[in-house]
Amino acid sequence: MAEAYIFDAVRTPRSKGKQGGTLNEVKPIRLLAGLLEGLQERHDLDTARVDDVIMGCVAPVLEQGSCIAKAAAQSAGWDESVPGVQLDRFCASGLEAVNMAAAKVGSGQEDLVVAGGLESMSRVPIGSSGGPMFADPEFVLDQNSVPQGIGADLIATLDGYSREDVDAFAMESQRRAAHARDNGWFDRSVMPVRDVNGTVVLERDDFIKPGTDMQTLGSLKPSFAQMGALGMDEMAIAKYPQVNRINHVHTPGNSSGIVDGASAVLIGSEQAGRDAGLEPRGRILATAVLATDPVIMLTGPGPAAKKCLAKAGLSQADVDIWEINEAFASVALRYMRDLDLDHEITNVCGGAIAMGHPLGATGGALVSTVLDELERRGAKRAMISLCVGGGMGISTLIERV
Repeated sequence: MAEAYIFDAVRTPRSKGKQGGTLNEVKPIRLLAGLLEGLQERHDLDTARVDDVIMGCVAPVLEQGSCIAKAAAQSAGWDESVPGVQLDRFCASGLEAVNMAAAKVGSGQEDLVVAGGLESMSRVPIGSSGGPMFADPEFVLDQNSVPQGIGADLIATLDGYSREDVDAFAMESQRRAAHARDNGWFDRSVMPVRDVNGTVVLERDDFIKPGTDMQTLGSLKPSFAQMGALGMDEMAIAKYPQVNRINHVHTPGNSSGIVDGASAVLIGSEQAGRDAGLEPRGRILATAVLATDPVIMLTGPGPAAKKCLAKAGLSQADVDIWEINEAFASVALRYMRDLDLDHEITNVCGGAIAMGHPLGATGGALVSTVLDELERRGAKRAMISLCVGGGMGISTLIERV
C-alpha cells in the first residue's frame, strides 16, 4: 500500500444554521466551491491532476442534492476532467470521505483526491432527506430507534454524569474554542466565505459564545425530556432495564450547535504531490469504522479508536492529541472514559458544542483542526473520532510530517 499524504486541509468558518445566520444567504454550492477555488489559488494547483472530489453530506437533497461535489468542482472552474461524488454516513460523512480518499490513494487507484463535506443547515434543515432510521414508524418501533438525544441522556444516566458535569464540559469547550479562534490558531485553515461578487460574507467562526458560564448553561431546559415522556424513554429502557429513569441532562448549551459550513482536504500519493509541487503536512496512518448498539447509538467512538490503533500497530501512548466530535457532552465524556484520556489532550481547541456541527462537513474540518494543532505544538500524532447514527463509530489516525 502506498502512503496517503495530506497536503492541505481547509474549511469555512461556521455560523448559525438557521434563518438569520450569517451564512444563510450563501448557497451550499458556493460554500464548497469557494474552498475549491481557495485550494487551487493557494497551491497554484493544476486541477486536471485531481482524480476525484468526494464530499460527505447528510441531507443530499434540494440545494445540496444532484451530486453537489461535481457541481461545486464545475462552479469553481476546475478542469472538466474532474469528477465528483457525495456520500452519507450520517455525522461521519466528512471523515468517511477523507478515509475513502486515503484508501483510493493507498491502493493506487487514484493519485490525488479532494475530500471533505458540507452542510447548509439553514437552507436544508436537518432531517430533510427522511429515511427509515428515524422517520419510518415501523422501523422505529421494531428497532427501538430512539433519537440521538435520548441516547446521549441514556449514556449520562448509565455513567452517572450529572447536569453539572455536562455543563462544565460545555463551558470548557466554549473557553477553549474562543481562545483558539482569538489567538489565530484556526487562521491557516479557515478560508473566508465570499458571495458571488467576491465580497467577504464571513471571515471567522461566529457561533462561539465566549461569555458562557455555568449560570447561563444551568438556566436552559433539557431538550429531550418531553420527547422521552412521549414513549422514547420507555423504548430505550426496554433495551437497558437496569435504568429506572433516564436523567435528561442535555440542553442546547451542552449539545452540538446547528451550523452551516464546509471542509476540503487535499490527499494524495508522495509522487502526485511531487509532480504537483505540493509539500505534505501529514499522512493518514490508519482508519476504522464499526457499529455498536444502535439503541444507545453514540458509544462507537471509543471502540473505533481502539480498532484504529490496532490497525496502526500503536498504543494510546503513541497519540499526542485526541479529537472527539462533541455531538453531546456525554459522548465526549464516555470517549475519555473508554480510552482513559486526560481532558488536557482531548479537544484541545474546543469542539462542536462551541463551534457547531455542520453534519457532513465536520469530519473534514477536524482534520484541519488537528493538523494545525500538531504543527503548532510540534507533536506527532492525532486521533479523530465521531459517533454516528445507527450505533456506528469512526476514527482516523493522522501523523504530522
